[in-house]
Amino acid sequence: MTSVTELLVASRNRKKLAELRRVLDAAGISSLTLLSLDDVAPFDEAPETGATFEENALSKARDAFKATGFASVADDSGLEVDALNGMPGVMSARWSGVHGEDAANTALLLAQLRDVPDERRGAAFVSACALVYEADGGAQEIVVRGTWRGSIAREAKGDGGFGYDPVFVPEGSSRTAAELTPEEKDAVSHRGRALALLLPALAKLA
Repeated sequence: MTSVTELLVASRNRKKLAELRRVLDAAGISSLTLLSLDDVAPFDEAPETGATFEENALSKARDAFKATGFASVADDSGLEVDALNGMPGVMSARWSGVHGEDAANTALLLAQLRDVPDERRGAAFVSACALVYEADGGAQEIVVRGTWRGSIAREAKGDGGFGYDPVFVPEGSSRTAAELTPEEKDAVSHRGRALALLLPALAKLA
């Protein structure tokens, strides 16, 4: 008999929850009930001060698990641009100075790359996903990474996705990530690839 298990996604971004739900459904894992930070009592969340995506994701998952007792998954993701020596990187969400201002972040990035020729506009979306859960009498931790290579367009196109999706053109595509359907994006995206690596552990939880 399959039991329903609650999994806390340490985020308030409903699009991330929807993305994980689609990945789980595609894998036939339907018994996990997803919760967001809006669904649990508030707790102190440590600032994202890690030097890597992995450090930030694990910190968020640990905090959520410790505060709630729920198996918790957290993601830290961003864009690494070759011509900017890997920046914005972990600063992606606050590149323009204010956290979560997608339009301002994208506008600043395009301005910084205005004079960069097409052949040097390579970039990669990176996602680190961490899962912390109770097993064998203690907390178990898994951290995985997914990478999605592409390049930066000269102007924003598409109204899907979020973040830098409108200016990211995946390798082998003529469309930006914001012009892909959710299903197309899930199949190849950085977060989709990272979540796929967590599926064996999530299936055990379910």
